[in-house]
Amino acid sequence: MNPILQAQSNHKSIRQYTDKTIDESLIKQLIQSAQGAASSSFIQAYSLVQVSNPENRQKIATLAGGQKWVESAAEFFVICADLTRVEYCSLKQGLGALEGNTEHFIAATTDATFFAQNLMLGAESVGLGAVFIGGIRNDPEQVAELLNLPNQVYPIFGLCLGYPDAQPDLKPRLPVDVILHKDSYDSHRCADDVNAYDAQMQAYYQSRGDNQKNSNWSEQTAAAVQRKKREHMLDFLQARGFLKR
Repeated sequence: MNPILQAQSNHKSIRQYTDKTIDESLIKQLIQSAQGAASSSFIQAYSLVQVSNPENRQKIATLAGGQKWVESAAEFFVICADLTRVEYCSLKQGLGALEGNTEHFIAATTDATFFAQNLMLGAESVGLGAVFIGGIRNDPEQVAELLNLPNQVYPIFGLCLGYPDAQPDLKPRLPVDVILHKDSYDSHRCADDVNAYDAQMQAYYQSRGDNQKNSNWSEQTAAAVQRKKREHMLDFLQARGFLKR
């Protein structure tokens, strides 16, 4: 494999960090490189907030469900979908304000996500570890208030960055043949695919060096989606100017 493919294949979520700081010049370089990500119609509808205030970090860690690595990481960012500049462009050109179209929400969210994945991959390429923090959506209103986020901006997830102090085992991903469909989607194979992967993941969970458990992929996945519905998100997003039509 070339270095990029190797880095993509070797991603691990890192939650334990050393006390080593990250040079500000490296942070800016990583952000600039991450901006090379694809963008819908080149609207670049994202921003990130570098959270350095220890009190705010502690509050966000608590809001995210007690994720202490938000506090202990060398750097913590909040990745935001941001349509403020896009709306200004529309007003400047005499085309009116944005109207909360679902398409614009999707474009901004995907733009921000492409950028964030690039940022994580770049960070890992220089020896940093990282983990995304979806738990900030437990209470996005408080997070938005802490960070002074205006309307047309919403926090999608956080990102911890730091030098790793531990290396967890690499989780086996779904086999390529499970996620790859040719010409048309084959829904008949779902049960067999999931059951086979459950067996693989159960063996992984029972054999890894740390945090062994008797579980499988479907058990973990069902718990993740059914216990984290965050039904407040629609009202929150609509109040910020998203998903109105």
